[in-house]
Amino acid sequence: MRRTSKLTSVAVGVASIALAATACGGTSSESGGDGGSDKGLAIAYDIGGKGDQSFNDAAYAGLQKAAKEFDYKTADIEPTEGETDADKEQRLSSLAKQGYNPVIGVGFAYGPAMEAVAKKYPKTTFGIVDSVVEGKNVASLVFAEQEASYLAGVAAAKATKTNTVGFVGGVDVPLIHKFEAGYKQGVQDTNPKVKVLSQYLTQTAEEGGFSSPDKGKAAAEGQIEKGSDVEYAAAGLSGQGVIEAAAKAKVWAIGVDSDQYKQAALAKYKSAILTSALKDVGGAVFTLAKSVHDGKPLTGTQTFDLKVNGVGLADSNPEFAKIPGLTEAVNKAKEGIIDGTIKVKTE
Repeated sequence: MRRTSKLTSVAVGVASIALAATACGGTSSESGGDGGSDKGLAIAYDIGGKGDQSFNDAAYAGLQKAAKEFDYKTADIEPTEGETDADKEQRLSSLAKQGYNPVIGVGFAYGPAMEAVAKKYPKTTFGIVDSVVEGKNVASLVFAEQEASYLAGVAAAKATKTNTVGFVGGVDVPLIHKFEAGYKQGVQDTNPKVKVLSQYLTQTAEEGGFSSPDKGKAAAEGQIEKGSDVEYAAAGLSGQGVIEAAAKAKVWAIGVDSDQYKQAALAKYKSAILTSALKDVGGAVFTLAKSVHDGKPLTGTQTFDLKVNGVGLADSNPEFAKIPGLTEAVNKAKEGIIDGTIKVKTE
């Protein structure tokens, strides 16, 4: 039976690292060909790649922090259009063979490839974000997205003036269902009169659900036409289109994964970003890198939830505190989730 644990602390604030910084270089041993060297952390991005101002960029922030703190070489590799599991397997194998340790796949799509590669490189610690992969040398970095989304739902219910809010999911998969479920529950628990409009952009990631801002913009525009005045997107790069549509229509947007109010690429829309449902992917990446650096590599399922500040809700926009009852309602909901009086659904 593999070990399952819940972290007692998480590297907090990693996502605030300036994304323009470059990874620190440093001398290290070269690989002997079977992995497990001390070359440093490597990450392989999910669809959308670096620059999504969300999920992948949060992982990159964790890599940057590790590079700075441990003064070693790092690597980060972009996905390719229409790639297969075999392509992902080759990418992970190449990083392990070069001596990078740990090697992290950013996104559930790396599951099949990581399961195969981890067996081939038992001296290397692997990590996967948003999926559980069996393996003695694999750490599964999973999050309670539904908890952060519940708080986003509370905020939406407090902010809406039309009693209609929207949810845009990138791809119709179980992971994104968690975001939708938590959001809907948070809205309904706060104000049962509020209607939630939901739409998924695609059925598969290969169709661009996580990487098409134009699809996100069109979906949000459709919901806004139906009366939505708060738009929440769990759609990776596609979420930028949702935020753009909300800003143009002068309604609220809720960001995801990173504090999108602070993202430079979204600066012209920041006044429309009420809050963001946070997911400390950067903290998880750094935590795994530190465990390997300290000679005590984490394995098994590592859960990042509200109790360990692994998820949360941003309040960077000054307008957040000006909405009557919003801050109090969010704080009360957070306490309820942590003490167990509020059970957040995942479906």
